[in-house]
Amino acid sequence: MIKKEMIAMLLAGGQGSRLGVLTSKMAKPAVPFGGKYRIIDFPLSNCINSGIDTVGVLTQYQPLRLNTHIGIGIPWDLDRNIGGVTVLPPYEKSHNSEWYTGTANAIYQNIDYMETYNPDYVLILSGDHIYKMDYEVMLDYHKEHNAEVTIAVMPVPIEEAKRFGIMITDEDKRITEFEEKPEHPRSNLASMGIYIFNWKTLKEALIAMAEQPALDFGKHVIPYCHGKGAPLYAYEFTGYWKDVGTLESYWQANMELIDIVPEFNLYEEYWKIYTKSEEIPPQYFGRDSVIEKSIVGEGCEIHGKVYNSVIGCGVTIGKDTVVRDSIIMNGTVLGDNVECYKGIVAENSVIGSGARLGIGEEAPSDVNPGIYNSALVTVGEKTFVPENVEIGKNTVILGVTKPEDYPDGKLPSGASIIKAGDEV
Repeated sequence: MIKKEMIAMLLAGGQGSRLGVLTSKMAKPAVPFGGKYRIIDFPLSNCINSGIDTVGVLTQYQPLRLNTHIGIGIPWDLDRNIGGVTVLPPYEKSHNSEWYTGTANAIYQNIDYMETYNPDYVLILSGDHIYKMDYEVMLDYHKEHNAEVTIAVMPVPIEEAKRFGIMITDEDKRITEFEEKPEHPRSNLASMGIYIFNWKTLKEALIAMAEQPALDFGKHVIPYCHGKGAPLYAYEFTGYWKDVGTLESYWQANMELIDIVPEFNLYEEYWKIYTKSEEIPPQYFGRDSVIEKSIVGEGCEIHGKVYNSVIGCGVTIGKDTVVRDSIIMNGTVLGDNVECYKGIVAENSVIGSGARLGIGEEAPSDVNPGIYNSALVTVGEKTFVPENVEIGKNTVILGVTKPEDYPDGKLPSGASIIKAGDEV
């Protein structure tokens, strides 16, 4: 039997519905971030930088883009004969077939995969957070405290604590109580969804709780381990960590990358973020182009003006076009004389010449004000916006749209165009 000290199980099946049309055709961990990366690149890079060479990636919702991106793990040096990266979708068993119904259920269904490596420890990760963490340091902490479960936590403002699993600890950081999304939190130490388990402890808990519907770590597995008297410890993380679960937080995290002194630095030599890179030509900036305080990916052709924005690879920006405070993803074309303010334009879209995005006063979204807000204009992938239309704030567009979809050439603030067959 192969023996590994610690393997990682990376939960990457999330739909990410709060990202709206950005995840209508792909899982949240596959969403582009920071110009050239995808969200899943960050935990995968953390693994290889931490010396973890065996990673199971659990996929479910719209997995095609994610599977293609991961491939056999070459960019992360995870193409190994023993270990490496393995994509683990739900599969049909001899007696029944079921989707992953909860975070811990997904891990439970892959007990055989973990057993193959007979690990001492199992690291459980989420595939949809932006951060850098040395998991080896967390493992050392786990060993020092003779813990059976160690949960990475970070302090959050107390008014936000009710959105998280909250740890109550003693002076040695041993967890005395665990509250899942409490209405009146008694601590501000929030679980980051990063766990190290002793393999025996995890296996016992998963088997004991297997019949629980929607088996979940926060609701079932952690309370079970705590109830059995297993030593649980909180590992406090003080670095940058962002859950880019909403359009506003996703936009904000991208904008933070281009601060003069970014809180999250993509350029550190000692902790590189790896990704699958296409062989594409260098950037071309036209004679009248202006780029200020922006990230611009390879293969871009820019003739207009770009301010405070994140531009993906292979983007074309036409003459006299102005892009400000926006995220423009790979392969998108903006024609001439376009204005784009606070836009999130997904991959391979076309914005016709003379179009103006992000114009006028704010109004609440008519489809989902909880998702489409913060004065953003959200354009889903492979969307076509015709020439000379005016698009307001808190708007969403998905699909190939025509001039007749814009009465008087306008899409007012808060309005939406979602073509039949596409999803909000």
